[in-house]
Amino acid sequence: MRLRIRLTDWPRRALVLTDTPRADCPRCHGAGGLVEDYAYPDTGEHWGTGWDPCGCWHDDRRWTLLSLPRRPHRTLPGGYSNEPPF
Repeated sequence: MRLRIRLTDWPRRALVLTDTPRADCPRCHGAGGLVEDYAYPDTGEHWGTGWDPCGCWHDDRRWTLLSLPRRPHRTLPGGYSNEPPF
């Protein structure tokens, strides 16, 4: 198991200690998994993409080290924001 510190935004901002894929893995070459593209058998058009995780790491192995406060929204004087609603 190779550990590293990451900043995460979901479900809350925090510093987490997480597992890292093996860089010398012969199956995934350090990517942590393989991307599989699917196509319709009749037409050959793209149907979707799947992710097959490799056994050299576990994405769910993570431990929260430090919860971080959320950044406050910045508003312009008068209570209006110049940010779009989306």
